[in-house]
Amino acid sequence: MNLPLYLDRALFVGLPYAAISVCLIVSLQRYGWRMFTYSSLSSQLLENRTHFWAMVPFHYGILAVLLGHLIGFSVPRAVLAWNGRPLRLYVLEAAALSFGVLALIGLAALINRRLTNAKMRAVTSAMDWLTFALLLFQAASGVYVAVFTPWGSTWYAAVVVPYLWSLFGLNPDAGVVTQLPLAAQLHIVNAFILIGLFPFTRLVHILVVPNPYLWRRPQIVRWYGSR
Repeated sequence: MNLPLYLDRALFVGLPYAAISVCLIVSLQRYGWRMFTYSSLSSQLLENRTHFWAMVPFHYGILAVLLGHLIGFSVPRAVLAWNGRPLRLYVLEAAALSFGVLALIGLAALINRRLTNAKMRAVTSAMDWLTFALLLFQAASGVYVAVFTPWGSTWYAAVVVPYLWSLFGLNPDAGVVTQLPLAAQLHIVNAFILIGLFPFTRLVHILVVPNPYLWRRPQIVRWYGSR
């Protein structure tokens, strides 16, 4: 979908540089001045069962999807060579879609937990809700693009990756991504919005600690005191 030239440059040139700059500067500033806030501020003690079954699929799904994007960004030619055989292309696309759906299901469960549990609503800030909304749109639009704009691993490596490298090379070429379907463009724009907001959210915890939800057993909490 073709947008006005000024809007293309604002969304695919100005926004990426602004988002990356804010992310780097504020992340370092927050770590230096408010190190304690580099935490997910876990709500597990308030409610654990739904938390566990939502966090595990979300983390597995989102980490696999991010890893796939990183591999495509790092070695796009290898991805294109892999996709040269139809069977391997089908396997890669099916795996990517499966992990995307897994992340979406886990995220939906996390949001539902916040909505339906009074204790969870009480500790959920406006920034938390904004983060959930952006993550939900990112996951849902990713699944939508995977279903309705197939062979995403190929056009990501052939179209989006050169655009991303042009940003890092300080010679941005937004022309290639402006030819993508609107859903794919919105997916890219929302990703940069998330990057810009990243240091203001609980997501910063991924920079300093691993996510133990992926392997640890559910915690047992016992309360002692008068009844």
